[in-house]
Order: sequence, then structure tokens, then C-alpha cells
Amino acid sequence: MSIFRSPRTLASIAAGTLALGCLSTQASELPGKGVKVYPLKSSIAEETFQTQLVMKALEKLGYDVQPIREVEYPTAHLALGNGDATFIATHWNPLHADYYKNAGGDAKLYRKGVYSDNAAQGYLIDKKTADAYNITNIDQLRDPKIAKLFDADGDGKADLTGCNPGWGCEAMIEHHLDAYKLRDTVTHQQGTYSALIADTIARYKAGKPILYYTWTPYWVSNELQPGKDVVWLEVPFSSAPGEQKGTDTKLPNGKNYGFVVNKQHILANKAWAEANPAAAKLFEIMQLPVSDINAQNHAMSKGQNKPADIDRHVEGWIKAHQKTFDSWLEQARAAAK
Repeated sequence: MSIFRSPRTLASIAAGTLALGCLSTQASELPGKGVKVYPLKSSIAEETFQTQLVMKALEKLGYDVQPIREVEYPTAHLALGNGDATFIATHWNPLHADYYKNAGGDAKLYRKGVYSDNAAQGYLIDKKTADAYNITNIDQLRDPKIAKLFDADGDGKADLTGCNPGWGCEAMIEHHLDAYKLRDTVTHQQGTYSALIADTIARYKAGKPILYYTWTPYWVSNELQPGKDVVWLEVPFSSAPGEQKGTDTKLPNGKNYGFVVNKQHILANKAWAEANPAAAKLFEIMQLPVSDINAQNHAMSKGQNKPADIDRHVEGWIKAHQKTFDSWLEQARAAAK
């Protein structure tokens, strides 16, 4: 047999080599090809924006991203720990510390990097009432006369617009009501937060006193601006339940609003993250400013809240930060090699 190959054979080898090269390039460009991703989020519609941004990046890496499944935080953490879902983009640390522990902690969950930092939360009242009665601390609501100012249902007790059952902030508020001895004068109003806060804002616009809990990033602080429309209330001392017990909630400026400033992480199933280094790297390096989330959430509160609107917001953010977005993808692809 001749050691020299025919032109046709050489052409076939060249074509095969080219095809392998293309497949290799495709594999490096799409490290997630054929891998399904199951994203989760809570019932807060405003969390769709940051969740979809992660989904878009995963799709660019070739992952087969399924529609968002909506469950509350305790269930979401357990689902991630059990491997029944892939990620949630709004894990609050330390607010969700108990959920993290109950779902298996570091042994079952992947949590690296900080997706969104400086998430503040606490209690606020309208500035007009705060100034008129010199109210600066929630401890003053132990006085029935002060508490009655915020009575919305006529029972003589202050009505605090609070958190949905099952949210981490619900546990904090319930703990605070006992720790600060406010049970006799304050009612924790619970239900659907978006509906309750809409009623609270309507009362404010009608010139009535308001007392509520909120957090950032969220649109409420764009509507009721701290320092201008409302003021934060301090707490008499630090007190937290569960895994956060003993935490000092005093801020560097000396103020104590009862909650530490949280970090939001992209939380994922650990085994899945280890099997998918490109996605794991993406989860670690993605960062989204609180101000950008606030602005998008505010647009939703003004009526831009349909799926097509949110899609447009996500695409608009990517276009405005294309170099950053592309660098995330480059680093993720490099981690898969």
C-alpha cells in the first residue's frame, strides 16, 4: 500500500479536522450545551429582572434554561439543597441564614461572590408625623398615645405594614415585636406586601400617618423617599432570632435600624455548580448595582410590569453594559476549559 494518500483522502481528512475544530470551538463557546437549568424566584414580581439577567447569560453559554418557577424562600432553599432546582438570584445573607442552614448549608449549596450589595431594610414613618411628635425610635411606639397615631383600622393600635408569612423579614419583625415589647400597641399587618404597601402609600397621599417595613432594592423608596417623605426609625438595641442571634445591627454611622445591611447572592445547588464550572464562575462574578434594581423596580411600579416590559429592561441593561456582560461570559467560558 502506498504511503502517499490520494487528494480525495487528504481532502476528507482536512474536512474532518475542520469539523472537529468547529465542534471544539462550539464546545468552548457553549459549555452549557444540552444542560437544563431550573431557575427559582419568590412571589415578588420585582425579582424577575435580576433573575432574567442571570438566565440570559446562561443562555449565551448554551444552557437550556427553563421558565422561572415561583416558590417562597424556605421552599426555594430546600429545593436547591435537594437538587430539585438550579439557582435563585435573590438569596439574602444573613436574612436567609436559617433557610440556608436548614437546606444543608455549605455541604449542599453553592454561594460565591456578591450579586447585589448594600441591601438595607427597616421601619419607616412619614416625616410629617415624625417631626410633629419627635419620633425617632420604634421604642416610642410602646406609648399608646404615639401608637394610636398610626392606627388605620380603629382598634387603637399602630398598624405596621409588614412582611408576607414565610419571608425572612417576617421572622425578624415578629422577633422585634417581642424583644421591644410592642405586642400591646402594634399590629403586624400581613398579607400580600404589594397590596398592603399600595394602601400605605394611598394613606400617605391622603395626609395620614404611616408606619411600614420595607427593603432596598425595591421601588418603595423611590416613591416614598427617606429623608424627604419618610424617615427611618431606630431600634433601642440589636436583637435577632435563629442563626442571626447575637448579631450587632448598628451601622458604621452609629444608627441602628434593627437589621444588618444584607448582601444578595446567586445561590445554586452545589453538586450542579461543581459539574458546571462555567455557570459556577458566572454566578460568582455577576454584579448588579442596587441603584439599577431600584430604577427597574420603580419603572414596574409605574406600569411597566408586563413580561414584555421586563424583557425590554433586561435587554436594555445588557446593551448599556455590553462590555461588562461579555466579560462575564468570557470568564465563564475560560473556567470551563
